Amino acid sequence: MHLLSEQPRQTFCQWLISVKLSRIVIMVLAILILTPLITHFYLSKVERNSSLINHSAHSHLELPDELDVREIDLRVGVEELVRIRGSVLSELRNIEKKRRQFKQELQNYAKNIEELKLELVHQQTNLNRLKISVEQAQVAMHEALQQNTPDLALPPRLLPDSVPPILPAISRDRSRNCRMFTCFDHSRCSLTSGFPVYLYDPDQNPVMNDGWDVDGFLKTTLKQVLGYNPHLTHDPVEACIYLVLVGEALKDTDDISENVGNHLNLPPLNSEALKRLPYWGGDGRNHVLLNLARRDLSANSGDIFSNVDTGRAILVQSTFYYEYFRDGFDLIVSPVLGPPGGDVWQECAYMLPSRRKYLLSFQGEIKANKSNAAEKQLSTHDAALEKENIELNNFILQHLKELGNTHTSDKFLFDFECIPASDDTRNTGPQDWALCGTDSSRRTVLKDSTFALIFAPSSTDFLSTTLLQARVYEALRSGAVPVILGGDQVKLAYDEVVQWKRVVIFLPKARVTELHFLLRTIPDEDIQLFRRQGRLIWERYLASVQSTLDTIVAVLRNRLNIPALPADTVAAISVFNDTFQPILVPVTGDVEQEESLGPLEPPYDSLSFRRNFSLGLTQGPEIWNDWGDPFRLYPALPMDPLLPSDAKFVGSERGFRPIANGAGGSGKEFSDALGGNSPREQFTILLLTYEREQVLLDSIARLRGLPYLHSVVVIWNSPRLPSPELKWPDIGAPVHIVKAARNSLNNRFLPLENLNTEAILSVDDDAHLRHDEILFGFRVWREHRDRIVGFPGRFHAWDLNTKNGWLYNSNYSCELSMVLTGAAFLHRHYLHLYWKWLPQAVRDKVDEYMNCEDIAMNFLVSHITKKPPVKVTSRWTFRCSGCPQSLSEDDTHFQERHKCINFFTQVFGYTPLLNTQYRADSILFKTRIPHDKQKCFKFI
Repeated sequence: MHLLSEQPRQTFCQWLISVKLSRIVIMVLAILILTPLITHFYLSKVERNSSLINHSAHSHLELPDELDVREIDLRVGVEELVRIRGSVLSELRNIEKKRRQFKQELQNYAKNIEELKLELVHQQTNLNRLKISVEQAQVAMHEALQQNTPDLALPPRLLPDSVPPILPAISRDRSRNCRMFTCFDHSRCSLTSGFPVYLYDPDQNPVMNDGWDVDGFLKTTLKQVLGYNPHLTHDPVEACIYLVLVGEALKDTDDISENVGNHLNLPPLNSEALKRLPYWGGDGRNHVLLNLARRDLSANSGDIFSNVDTGRAILVQSTFYYEYFRDGFDLIVSPVLGPPGGDVWQECAYMLPSRRKYLLSFQGEIKANKSNAAEKQLSTHDAALEKENIELNNFILQHLKELGNTHTSDKFLFDFECIPASDDTRNTGPQDWALCGTDSSRRTVLKDSTFALIFAPSSTDFLSTTLLQARVYEALRSGAVPVILGGDQVKLAYDEVVQWKRVVIFLPKARVTELHFLLRTIPDEDIQLFRRQGRLIWERYLASVQSTLDTIVAVLRNRLNIPALPADTVAAISVFNDTFQPILVPVTGDVEQEESLGPLEPPYDSLSFRRNFSLGLTQGPEIWNDWGDPFRLYPALPMDPLLPSDAKFVGSERGFRPIANGAGGSGKEFSDALGGNSPREQFTILLLTYEREQVLLDSIARLRGLPYLHSVVVIWNSPRLPSPELKWPDIGAPVHIVKAARNSLNNRFLPLENLNTEAILSVDDDAHLRHDEILFGFRVWREHRDRIVGFPGRFHAWDLNTKNGWLYNSNYSCELSMVLTGAAFLHRHYLHLYWKWLPQAVRDKVDEYMNCEDIAMNFLVSHITKKPPVKVTSRWTFRCSGCPQSLSEDDTHFQERHKCINFFTQVFGYTPLLNTQYRADSILFKTRIPHDKQKCFKFI
């Protein structure tokens, strides 16, 4: 019996346990509702019965007395029922109150359950990240152990602790045989020193003899422009090299008239004054003597070292004799003919059309300079060879005159005598060609010339002359391709690092009869290539005093294989103070992830310190832009105009902070999927905003759960700081809100110090891109790292109506030439080039219109790479429907962009934008396939 009764009880308990909470709640609610209804029904029935009894009592007063007792009992029963009814009603009210309390508690429990579910998802995501991080760390450790290649860190900076000690002076014969390994003190220039450079104040350390002085413009400008060079130091103890300005040395005419016959035979440079320099060290080691020509372009300006004991000092000038030039030690430079610094694009001629009025031009006349030094050098030559050289020069002149008279299809301009005749002996050298006319008149002729003929000095004793370098300078400035007749005899400025054959045509004098044939065989595209590269060389290394000084320093640094200093970055100043903590709220809603897009990892910076010292060895020392391989070498920054000093270009930071190829946090499966050699990589989102707080917050919230996202950097362009009450979404990645110094669209490309990945995704604050679109664009960029890779494509077209300029077009087309940076990937180094290499006039125009910064970036990238951008497929979801009206919908917006394209064309000298019909799509994009067969995305 006990067992039989126990079994139903257990069954009932099991059933009770299995019943869901929702069913129990329904049963309780049913009981609470039915109980008062049933009670109310019976009480109503009792009241009807009592009223009938009372009515019967009044209508039948004649009943017997024994009914009085019943009546009393009935009344007592009714009163008892009424009391019970009141008690039941009170109980029902209490039950209703408790029911409401239970309902509120159930709602609170349901809300807590939803919050716990969100927290569970968040914690599960963090757990997955930790698991992946552990796995990646294990893989990285395993690979490091296999390769036995430890990660390098920034080495300590080693600097000398004393000025150069006094050593015995060396003889003149030994000094003429100086080389870097015999006359340079490498102990003061360690690999990690940063190459500190000290400048003697030209006013406080005069080294000129009486009657001579250094050009005042050079003295003032040199101190000013060298102050912008990051290698300059004011501490002579730590200096690697010491710069001494000794020219341009000019005669003081007043002093000449008063001291005739006294000291006029003395050279301009005072040997004893050199030895009295505070840090000369007895022999002048690590000193660089700068003899920069500006007004005096004669060869005599380069002859000031002939009778001077310069010890172990390096000589820098434009004129050198073969006998005295120490290859790999002395340095040939161009004369300083330009402004102190700043934009120089206005000095340049337009690059189009390829062929100009004159195929070849030359203006000049030759005057033999009877200097003692020249006569001494000429007297040592074999008479037969000298006679042969004279006959050859005469034949060349006769052939060129006939060339200009016989060919009618091509125009030549040859003036072998200046009209009016030039009596300015300063503009002549020993057997060298003087310049005719003024700088303005020569520029007019060169702008109409496709090629500019330049003669090597008639005297073969000269390796280089100031006039030769000046002619090359003027030709490159005007876009005329230099043709040096006798080019196998001379050297041009910085020839140890510049491959001038990509800029200048060198032709031996004996092949002068082939000159016309050679020039006619050069096609238009090669003429443009010569012209573009020549302009690059001129702008970066010859055009101004600053570019000349920076290049000299960079060449010397390159000789020592010392990496350049890091590129300047902009401080990322937060809009919040140090004590303020922004309000972070979890992002509700599902993550946009319909398929596995990749692992979620913590921020992983691009790897550093991998190619600090091997870059110059593997890339070569050239400074031209190799358009065939545009990112092996590229235009360097003004602060260091010689070498790209990045880990790679597709490079990153310069010098001690280079980024190896493939920095970031993607994981091994990402690398395998792309077939690349970058083990890890992430990207940074750079977002520009202006007083659209809610739009910004919504855009950030949509990034929650985005794979490979390193961080989000928001540039706050408004002077009004964000409200401290704003609730910033917590997306699982760092979000930095950076305050801009002023409202400018140029801030979109600020090279901020907290951009720690090579890949930068530039987006507008109202752009709406799906996660799979962003990831696909990122993967395409990894295969086109030198280009802009993005979603909204635009193109430029020639105005066929006015035929007077270019037009900006946003219509859908089968081709494009620009990808707007409102939704595009680009390399971080382009941000440095935008601020350090791009002419200031371009950024000023962007500020003037508050427009066109994306066009400027497309111009810059296409100019450097000679490649069009890459467009990837998207869902055309760049703008949010709830945002205010965009500026791009205003007709003024398009008119300004028309003007921008034409103005940028003037600055660059041509339109570098290139059209393309290429678009990157994924074969498996949105294709439902089994997970075990999802290997990678393919591109077409």
